[in-house]
Amino acid sequence: MSPRWVVHLPFTASDQPAARRFAAALARSVTFLPEVDAGETTVSAEDEQGVRQRVFCDLPLPGGRRCVRRTDHDGPCSARPPR
Repeated sequence: MSPRWVVHLPFTASDQPAARRFAAALARSVTFLPEVDAGETTVSAEDEQGVRQRVFCDLPLPGGRRCVRRTDHDGPCSARPPR
């Protein structure tokens, strides 16, 4: 298995929920790249980079897939994002 790396890309947002929405949109926009593990996306405040908040649920589902819904989602996990 190849080593994994993390990209740190600072951006501005009004609050943590807005930062999580931005991170989710950014992660989903690059999921066509096989190297990207969007389910592991996290956000942190610039001055607290060691305190990360998960963006996606990412719980294992039957068949080897993972939940792609946000961490605070209502209802059951799903391998497809809600519309």
